[in-house]
Amino acid sequence: MSLRFSESLRQSCEVTWTRAVEHRFVRELGDGTIADDVMAAYLIQDHRFLDSFLVLLGAAIASSDRFESRLVLGRFTGMVCGEENTYFLRAFEALGVDTETRTRAPDTAPTAGFKALMREAAATRSYAATLAVLNVAEGLYLDWAQRVPRPLPTHFVHAEWVTLHDNPMFVEFVAFLRAELDRVGPDDAALAQDFFQRAVDLELAFFDAAYAERTA
Repeated sequence: MSLRFSESLRQSCEVTWTRAVEHRFVRELGDGTIADDVMAAYLIQDHRFLDSFLVLLGAAIASSDRFESRLVLGRFTGMVCGEENTYFLRAFEALGVDTETRTRAPDTAPTAGFKALMREAAATRSYAATLAVLNVAEGLYLDWAQRVPRPLPTHFVHAEWVTLHDNPMFVEFVAFLRAELDRVGPDDAALAQDFFQRAVDLELAFFDAAYAERTA
């Protein structure tokens, strides 16, 4: 039985992928001990992705070769614009992060890099390139979220960040992304590999950046 294309990409980045999904951030989020300033810094940066992420999703919809695939991507886009964005706003309020604080904080290097990568993938007009980045952005998050022990922490800021990335709809969407990459990726393998690798590297750097100004 041959290895799925999406799995071969993941295996090529296995060391970095594993370091990301087993990161200190994931462990502390899962046991509810993550410091509020770390969580706030992380969410401020993650929220910065939304605009570029919507550009990436729009490019995937435009470059897809199947109407049915566009419908799935469109439904997910609606969730990102609604449920996920609402979580950010509620979390910022709970953590005492006002609009001025969110605006004043500069992009970290991984944030700037990921925003640029999403827009670069979108600009290729290649469905395989957009899928490669989406498979990392969503697949890696599903992986770490499924590793978080249950029961989840009591604070909604922690618990809902996990459940947003581990629920039946999200699991189904990640399976869809993998199947789509398996279907179209082999015809553009080098391009997909390049974007996948860079996205995994940036995911690990993004988790690291949440602790960059802390010495503990």
